[in-house]
Amino acid sequence: MTSNFGADRIQAYARSGGDFDRLKDELMDILRGSFRPEFINRIDDIIVFRALTDEQLADITQLVGDVEAGDKVVVDADGDQLTVDVERVEEPTPPPPSGEDHSVSTGTARAPRMTAVLRQTERVTALELFFDLVFVLALTQCTALMAADPTWTGLAKGVLVLGVLWWSWVGYAWLTSVLDPEEGGVRIVMFAAMAALLVAALAVPDAFGDDGLLFACAYAVVRAAQLALFLLASRDDPGLRRSVLGLTGGSAVGVGLLIAASGADGWLQGALWALALLLDMAEPFFFGSEGWSLEHPGHFAERHGLVVIIAIGESIVAIGVGAGTNVDAGVVAAAILGIAVAAAIWWLYFDVIAILAERALASLPPGRERNELARDTYSYLHFPLVAGIVLGALGLKKTLGGVGEELDMVTAFAMLGGTAVYLLGHVAHRLRNVRTVNKHRLVCAVVALALIPLAVELPALATLTILAAVLWALIALESIRFAGSRERAQRALAGEAD
Repeated sequence: MTSNFGADRIQAYARSGGDFDRLKDELMDILRGSFRPEFINRIDDIIVFRALTDEQLADITQLVGDVEAGDKVVVDADGDQLTVDVERVEEPTPPPPSGEDHSVSTGTARAPRMTAVLRQTERVTALELFFDLVFVLALTQCTALMAADPTWTGLAKGVLVLGVLWWSWVGYAWLTSVLDPEEGGVRIVMFAAMAALLVAALAVPDAFGDDGLLFACAYAVVRAAQLALFLLASRDDPGLRRSVLGLTGGSAVGVGLLIAASGADGWLQGALWALALLLDMAEPFFFGSEGWSLEHPGHFAERHGLVVIIAIGESIVAIGVGAGTNVDAGVVAAAILGIAVAAAIWWLYFDVIAILAERALASLPPGRERNELARDTYSYLHFPLVAGIVLGALGLKKTLGGVGEELDMVTAFAMLGGTAVYLLGHVAHRLRNVRTVNKHRLVCAVVALALIPLAVELPALATLTILAAVLWALIALESIRFAGSRERAQRALAGEAD
């Protein structure tokens, strides 16, 4: 009998090459997961058919076109090599008239096209980690932008810039879930995108001033490189190509609005930025998600987990920058409390939430439902998580700069309101995945917001102490309240790893 189990793996192997023995092992794993052992044991042998490569298909097409009536087709089998040739009987041709040009045109050789190798593993590649290092600078620059202008306007500017940069990073997370970024010329395009993202990050502190046009143009290059690679990856996938073309229109409008914003100022400039971000982020929601491809949910979840770590790392950088060179007892205490807050932020995400989200995504079959869950849970709802962490980093930076002074209203909102935004992101995360409300984190977010008026009357160190105590009280409460489900989730993860 024959079966098409693993046909997608065989086709991917034909495009990219690789270890054929490893391919057979993967296909055996698929069979074992699909058929009962007693059925497989009744089969004498299992043969894996090699799919035809693009070159072989091209040769066959050329061969078929060359065969004419009366030609002889010769097939020669040598081991696992199969050679097909055509023996043509040439009819004598009359000599050309005297004086005619007898030269033969050989034509021009076709230049090789850049090809995309589809992703085969769940593992995050070294190039993706390298790409994310540039995003580290982008987060740092957003914090610097808000720190240089600690007003409500400055805070709004920082969040808008962060949103635009976040959406560009999200695009590459989806892209590298489809194709392997380290293969062929794709890595060169990735390097070019990294350079453009670096220029955009450098322009962040004055993105609403003289460097606005530079930021918009660099951002345009980042998006253009992503869309070009997506078009390359969608060459054999009409559904994906339609989705990419739709995204191209929305991205072009967004870039155009940012370019227009570089020549404006005041409320008009802010409105153009907000409209650009809104239209760009809304495009996948309103124009469907059927055509997108997400065959490796574990990789997609890991990429977003890593970017959360990068954002938490920005909190650590903020502690160091805020402390400066005058390290006294107050700075030491604030640094320790800052680490306690960062550790709590890490715990609240990675202890259970990240595990359950990845399992929920992997449990769905490839297609619209999985794409929409990935879009909502990761592309949309991870933004408030990252934004909340970056706002909190601004509060930590200002706290370390004056541990004995009171925080102003804007800085207090950054620290406590940012934490509330992070927790509310978790509430929305759970609501989207399991349709229930995490009341503990919702109450904790309300408490954090309620502490803002008190924070402007207390020393910054005291506010940081209260925040750390509230977060760790939440962790302790959830560890006791959900001990059973927490242990089951972690045991299930350990079982999947084995």
